[in-house]
Amino acid sequence: MLLTACRTDDIIIYAEDEDTGVKAVSSEVIGMYVLNEGNMGSNKCTLDYLDLSGNDSTIHYNRNIYAERNPNEVKELGDVGNDIQIYGSRLWLVINCSNKVEVCRAADAVKIGKVDIPNCRYVTFDGGYAYVSSYVGPVAIDGDAPRGRVYKVDTLTLQKVDSVVVGYQPEEMAVIGGKLYVANSGGYRVPDYDKTVSVVDLTSFTEERQIDVAVNLHRCRADKYGQLWVSTRGDYDENPAGLRWLQSDNQGQMQLKGRMDMPISDMCIVGDSLYYLGTEFNYTTMNYEQSLGIINVRTHEIITTQLAIPDKTWSMEQPYGIIVHPTNHDFYLMDAKNYVSSGNLLHFNTDGSFDYMVRTGDIPGHAVFLMKNEK
Repeated sequence: MLLTACRTDDIIIYAEDEDTGVKAVSSEVIGMYVLNEGNMGSNKCTLDYLDLSGNDSTIHYNRNIYAERNPNEVKELGDVGNDIQIYGSRLWLVINCSNKVEVCRAADAVKIGKVDIPNCRYVTFDGGYAYVSSYVGPVAIDGDAPRGRVYKVDTLTLQKVDSVVVGYQPEEMAVIGGKLYVANSGGYRVPDYDKTVSVVDLTSFTEERQIDVAVNLHRCRADKYGQLWVSTRGDYDENPAGLRWLQSDNQGQMQLKGRMDMPISDMCIVGDSLYYLGTEFNYTTMNYEQSLGIINVRTHEIITTQLAIPDKTWSMEQPYGIIVHPTNHDFYLMDAKNYVSSGNLLHFNTDGSFDYMVRTGDIPGHAVFLMKNEK
């Protein structure tokens, strides 16, 4: 009788709740989702939630909430979480090697549905549609790897309605003035990297042109001035990693305007400030060198190259992601540590001083704030 009962019972994996002991401060931001990538092939992508609402007066960190809130999902989230965004009242999770985009309620991460997209990478939104970049081909280094695509998805019906061919192995995207800008990496075609940003007209959903920027592009963000900021990972040889910015000319055509030669692992734009996090391997010292700073997007000046104030209460092994509070400007860093075990989320005050740290899932790399009006 006992064995029969065990076969029919659902196994529920409960989330872990950690009380940080830090007092919650009231704001429009009530929480933050953290997407942990999980090592490729391990099927260990997980979703965490930082509760900033103050319902219990203090800040709580909840690990692995997706499994608990979606107990009937086989293999839970899947293999390699690559991006997380909120649009309206829905939470979008891009799961790269599982070839899908999971869509949940933003309020509680309960699944609504999914969209099947091959080798999907990142998502952005405009006018009721989601735009998902895709490598299209299998996960493999291949000099003949195909050009990528961007899929257009109706955010209400979750149906794919169109797609457009862009450059090789497209990464992040941004929308400015009715145009979708796509950073192409060409990462599968090493050493023949792509070096272009594709310009897609959203009305006709066709690629109008490509802009030569730099090899092996990755991050792509727009600021409030209509500028485009794109990071290059370089070729790990003659072309260094760095940051490029583009502006529209008198004819409204986006053009490359400037460059900064510092490695950019991740970045977050809030107001006039671009916060950047950089990690680069130094082949002379055989060590990783890390940088953290702010760039003024209006003046294009580096304000500071060392934002965080180091002390003995915290340390980071492998900085991987950064996200900045939209109003308070305090910020969070994600530490992937050794890439095969639990990482850390570290919180810093506005002045860069360390506040607290919590344990995350494996390879925390992407996060999004939940606002009161999105719940």
